[in-house]
Amino acid sequence: MKKLAPLFFIGLTLIGLIMLLIGCQENADSSVSPQTGVGGSMARFAITGNTLYIVSKESLEVYDIANAGSPVKAQKKDMNVGIETIFPYQNHLFIGANDGMYIYNNSNPNNPSFVTKYTHIQSCDPVVVQGQYAYVTLRSGVACRLGNTFSSLDVVDVSNKSQPVMVSTQAMTSPYGLGVSGNKLFVCEGENGFKVMDITEPRNPVLKHHFEDLPSYDVIVRNNNLIITGEKGLFQYRYDNSDNVEFLSKIPVL
Repeated sequence: MKKLAPLFFIGLTLIGLIMLLIGCQENADSSVSPQTGVGGSMARFAITGNTLYIVSKESLEVYDIANAGSPVKAQKKDMNVGIETIFPYQNHLFIGANDGMYIYNNSNPNNPSFVTKYTHIQSCDPVVVQGQYAYVTLRSGVACRLGNTFSSLDVVDVSNKSQPVMVSTQAMTSPYGLGVSGNKLFVCEGENGFKVMDITEPRNPVLKHHFEDLPSYDVIVRNNNLIITGEKGLFQYRYDNSDNVEFLSKIPVL
């Protein structure tokens, strides 16, 4: 199973890239912000307007893609080790790392500026943002920190980008990626299934459904559809405001 997991992430990345490119075409004449297209919370790249952002293990790289056939490297921002994920929201980039969450202002898309770093216990760290709150999963495991046995879902108030404040936390089993839309938060729990949480009160997510028979690693949320990487492939579901989740299709990944 561990040997196959990277294939699932690659598959979701490819689908996310396709959706990003479709988003670029649909919004070719739109303003720079917010994000163009949709990617998963564990994505290492994102597009806003005519700018492509890529995070490596130690840096943030910025490319001007106004001329798609000839992308131009605009900046490279050196960061600490352990950089994992990137999530654009409005005029900011939220970058997950082993030991925290970096916030950059990208009002100037080709030259994002560092705002602050929210530090937490060292763990694997995807992040999504909606409104004034960031939702961060912290997962224990040898790939993140040897000997760390604590996994959680943290809610961080980012209304003041310079001073993020954690407002709640709850224990999780083995959280990976997550997605947010409206009053729903979706959390992937690896081999332990897929969770749908109610965030009508954004500071306090409440578990509504736990699909224990659906191993999940990351999720893309778009137009009431979920694209989930699972143990045996990519799954598409539809959800509604009554908390119903309907299976639509599966793309096997061998």
